[in-house]
Amino acid sequence: MTSKHDAPHPSAVDDLYDEADHWHVNTGGQTIHAKRIEGRWRRIKWLTASVWLIYFLGPYLRWDGQQAVLFDIPNRQYHLFSTTVLPQDFWMLSLLLLFFAILLAVVTALVGRVWCGFFCFQTVWTDIYTLIEEKLEGPPPARRKLDQSPISLDKLRLKAIKHALWLLIGFLTGFSFVSWFTDAPTLWTTFFVGEANGAAYITVALFTVGTYVLAGFLREQTCFWLCPYARIQGVMLDTTTIVPTYDRARGEPRGRVRRDVAGEGRASGDCVDCNQCVAVCPTGIDIRHGQQEGCITCALCLDACDQVMDKVGRPRGLIRYASLDELEGRPVRNLLRRPRVWVYSTILLLSLSGILYGLTAIAPLELKALHERAPLYVLLSDGSIQNRYTLKILNKSPERLAVTIRVSGHDDLTLVDAGKPVMTEPGGVTPTTVFVRIPKRALAAEQQGIVFHAEAIRDTGLRVEAERESVFVGPRP
Repeated sequence: MTSKHDAPHPSAVDDLYDEADHWHVNTGGQTIHAKRIEGRWRRIKWLTASVWLIYFLGPYLRWDGQQAVLFDIPNRQYHLFSTTVLPQDFWMLSLLLLFFAILLAVVTALVGRVWCGFFCFQTVWTDIYTLIEEKLEGPPPARRKLDQSPISLDKLRLKAIKHALWLLIGFLTGFSFVSWFTDAPTLWTTFFVGEANGAAYITVALFTVGTYVLAGFLREQTCFWLCPYARIQGVMLDTTTIVPTYDRARGEPRGRVRRDVAGEGRASGDCVDCNQCVAVCPTGIDIRHGQQEGCITCALCLDACDQVMDKVGRPRGLIRYASLDELEGRPVRNLLRRPRVWVYSTILLLSLSGILYGLTAIAPLELKALHERAPLYVLLSDGSIQNRYTLKILNKSPERLAVTIRVSGHDDLTLVDAGKPVMTEPGGVTPTTVFVRIPKRALAAEQQGIVFHAEAIRDTGLRVEAERESVFVGPRP
């Protein structure tokens, strides 16, 4: 039986409950209506979000009479301005994925989840959706009141307009995605008359619904539960990482502003416990409780806190970008003295160099030569030895080319039907059979190295060529 002396003190239990409340994560039971305020970091967010205009406008950029960037999956051709990338060159895609993966890792290690806060499509689209919501329904208190109010014509009108605009943005998102895989102006003509590919309608529908649900309803829940990056980013940070941080030493103990106490006479810290940092947070966390999974490093709490500090006449930076080393008074290491920066930078440089080399070294023509194995050679009536080859000509240019084949490597060799052009289609492999003859008396060895050359003139007048080494086989001398 427990005596009254063994019972825990009520305040200790209350402290445990308070701590649990501090670390409460909204699991979707309530809708977070974040307050929108202007400030430096809000302007930076709009500037970085504008990068996504490329996603919407990029398909309409023209280059040499065609779409500048087109991922033509049915024909297995990927046009990047004047360069055509075929599946044979997809090793560059691996380098590209490696580049962006390492870039994300190094940025996270240095400045936290800036991708989430400033560039991520989920963050940007949610921001646009909530902006529309505020323009139609008012600030957060008005939106909460509207959500709790009974059904009325005015409420239905506002909700209908909001959801229609949300669906329109979702549709444009899906339509823009499909536009990267087909000619964009043509898609506008065929899509609305029912002549587009079935995959286009399915893709647009999926993107429309997905954007509408993720940005309109799930919002921060996507960051909490669906995004794998949110789960792993915690292990990518260290004590040198710069993230939005509350300066506890300066801010605590919190206390409301009192007109009769100011300056050195107050016993509280700089935090006035206004909760504006929580009000503007799109994920609803309190940055004053330290780094949390829900912090997407959007820095909106910095704008809110700085504005409050200006109003109460206290220095800015109570909430600021800082590392744990800085807050705890340890020496802040220079960026160039961090080993992981050098490792990440080296991998980035190598992968980027490989991509640039690949793009600049893509030859418009590629040639392969396959020697006939049965028989290896044929002895002709005139005493010549004849070998048969299957040449495969890959035309990587966007135009039809007349390719001329010639062969070198022996002074007395003859190419049957030399000078006859082979017509090759753009983005395709054209096989052709050729015969090479060398007089038997001119063969000094059982095998003789030869080189096939493929040459063509493009519409611009530029000469393109490719070559491939092979071997000529004859009888033993």
